[in-house]
Amino acid sequence: MASIRTEFEIDVDADRAWRVIGDWADGPVGMANGYVASSQTDGDVRVVTFAKGNVARERLIARDEGERRIVYSLIGDTVCPEHDNTAMQIVAIGPGRCRFVWSRDVLPDELAGRLLAAMEDAARAIKRTLERDLAAQ
Repeated sequence: MASIRTEFEIDVDADRAWRVIGDWADGPVGMANGYVASSQTDGDVRVVTFAKGNVARERLIARDEGERRIVYSLIGDTVCPEHDNTAMQIVAIGPGRCRFVWSRDVLPDELAGRLLAAMEDAARAIKRTLERDLAAQ
């Protein structure tokens, strides 16, 4: 099983960032508006449509308010892994700053490169969107 990870600092208060990242229904659009076209939920499953046309069907696994951590699994549509476990976490690193930690365990291993590239691309959009939309609040 391949393990991949990306992390980056955001010039936004951790609680503000978490309110967006931890929102299962609206978080994808809120964290990367323009990069993500839409997010539709039905209970613990959501369908995220990206501006480039890719679609991700995801299942919520866990949400930990105290740790500012949300865990989900990619279960189908454009990419259909045998196994996927993904976590996003917001860690406070100072006043008005936080670290976004995004990790994923995936099978088959061959998907790791493609998924990491997508995560790194999305990371730029997430940082830009959160800093633009939340820093002034």
